[in-house]
Amino acid sequence: MEPITHRHSTFEEAAHCEACLARAQQQRNSLFFNADAIMLYIAIALFVCELLFENVFHKHHLQLEELIFVLIAYLLAGGSVLTNAGKTILRGDFFDENVLMVIATAGAIAIHAYTEAIGIMIFFKIGELMQSLAVARSRRSIVSLLASKPEIARVHTAAGVVEREPEDVMIGEKLTVRPGEKIPLDGIVLEGHSQINTAAITGESVPVSARKGDTVMAGQICIDGALTLRVTRLYKESSIAKIMELVEHATARKAKTEKFITTFAKHYTPCVVLTALAVAFIPSLIMGGELTKWVYRALVLLVISCPCALVISIPLGYFGGIGRASKSGILIKGSNFIDALSRTTSVVFDKTGTLTHGVFVVKSVEPANDFSKEQLLEYAAAAEAHSTHPIAHSILEYHKAAGGTLNESKLEEAKAIPGKGVSVHYQGKHILVGNASLLSQQHIIFSQPNHEGTIVYVVINRIFAGMITIGDALRDDAAKAIQQLKRQGIESIMLTGDNEEAARSIANSLKIDTYHAGLLPEDKVTFFEKLQNEQDYGQIAFVGDGINDAPVIARADVGIAMGGLGSDAAIETADVVLMTDAPSKVSQAIAIARHTRTIVWQNIIFAFAIKGIFITLGIIGVATMWEAVFADVGTSLLALANSTRVFAFKHS
Repeated sequence: MEPITHRHSTFEEAAHCEACLARAQQQRNSLFFNADAIMLYIAIALFVCELLFENVFHKHHLQLEELIFVLIAYLLAGGSVLTNAGKTILRGDFFDENVLMVIATAGAIAIHAYTEAIGIMIFFKIGELMQSLAVARSRRSIVSLLASKPEIARVHTAAGVVEREPEDVMIGEKLTVRPGEKIPLDGIVLEGHSQINTAAITGESVPVSARKGDTVMAGQICIDGALTLRVTRLYKESSIAKIMELVEHATARKAKTEKFITTFAKHYTPCVVLTALAVAFIPSLIMGGELTKWVYRALVLLVISCPCALVISIPLGYFGGIGRASKSGILIKGSNFIDALSRTTSVVFDKTGTLTHGVFVVKSVEPANDFSKEQLLEYAAAAEAHSTHPIAHSILEYHKAAGGTLNESKLEEAKAIPGKGVSVHYQGKHILVGNASLLSQQHIIFSQPNHEGTIVYVVINRIFAGMITIGDALRDDAAKAIQQLKRQGIESIMLTGDNEEAARSIANSLKIDTYHAGLLPEDKVTFFEKLQNEQDYGQIAFVGDGINDAPVIARADVGIAMGGLGSDAAIETADVVLMTDAPSKVSQAIAIARHTRTIVWQNIIFAFAIKGIFITLGIIGVATMWEAVFADVGTSLLALANSTRVFAFKHS
């Protein structure tokens, strides 16, 4: 097939080229009205005339004028094939599908099978146009991604608001984004409120609200309000630029299946030519058969043997899988990682920032010994008033949200007790807030909780006043993510630096198969390598978000980074990036990969089966050249149609 690109040998190489993408879109829209199509129409008209000559006037041996007539039709229909065959030979390759077509049709003309020669080129050309349509469709998600690239930034300057290229805007500058416009760079909202369309970045169709203090990303669209932003990243480091870079490099990494087909085609084509030569001449030399009959059978063999269905549809299947994933906010950095994802049997999650938000929140407040909930919260907040610990912050935020107030002038003698808690005098009362070890040390009698989690105990004047349960807030779809993996037959494992009690609480809540607690960042790599050496876990993917996860992400069979708020190190190291910080996307990525690989192998098996049948029929003389043409073009188109099914894939 003639690629609908410039200076690229395949459509995969052109996947990141804006000019090629624009041309692909234009060709899709004018498929039946471009120069190639017009030449094809003329060739079809001449082909019909030739059929009339042969079948109505019964003229099989053409005069010179009529032969010129045939050659014109042949060149109009097969000009691109002849050109590409010439380029192949000049490169020193000598054998590809174009060369096969030229040899077959030239042979057909030599044995006076004129309508077959023209017909082969016409149907091959029709197949090319239909393939171009399929390829253009496969690029739609990439076209829409490129369309998401912001074109201008409205920058605040001393002279007023001026328009600049996003690439020319510096960190710290202020921008205005009007309703309906794309956000040009990553930034923080300083003023305004708007609903934001995030589909280009996350694949999610539901708008989100952005107001003062919120983070927004380049490529998102303001729907109904104006925003003033402060730029936090240069354009080249922005979300949309990274997405485009990841996608454009994705097709450079070929899966083993693609590499096999490319290598196979190089050896397959010369073998086909040699077999055709043997079919053409050996029977007539040994058995004294009619040379023309065996040459015809050899030409049928050449036509049906074209590897177009494999060479085109398989890369298209992988490219479609990458495009389908990117449409859902999942960036797969190469078709080789689609294969790796499809074979995944275990997924290891880092807990903090991946399954949880990494933010401590108050889960419950349980007063004791006649103290009220309000008193318990106030005394605990007083003790934690000057602490910077995340647990202290969660208690203060909860107390404030509940409408509580503190009289900080009544705070006295605040003292931290390392590893145990804090001691303070407040409103004339001595308050201890800390863990069970602190209360045991002070010989305080207290009740044990009947649930799991991080427990903060509160003591007032040596009387146990109650306890506050603190936990890391689970991500909204964390439980759904684990359930989906279970349905796919994939084992879930959680690694965390939290203590055993907190880890058990999260694991039980999410129904995770296995968890391992108390791991330092350096321990995670060692522990992960231990998991890889245990054959029970098979192919293992690791999902993380922080810079401390980058070594494990790099070590995993498939490294997956939470890209929305994840560290740059994790994103750069990962093989797959989830743009929504949604762990359920892991299951979706695996489902898309498995569906893509299934389609690729369907194409391989289907193409080999059809070609094997018709090659056999051609050699024994049952299949005609017309049947060979229909079988070859039909196999290619059916394989292409099957490849495009990945775009309609829906993950439940």
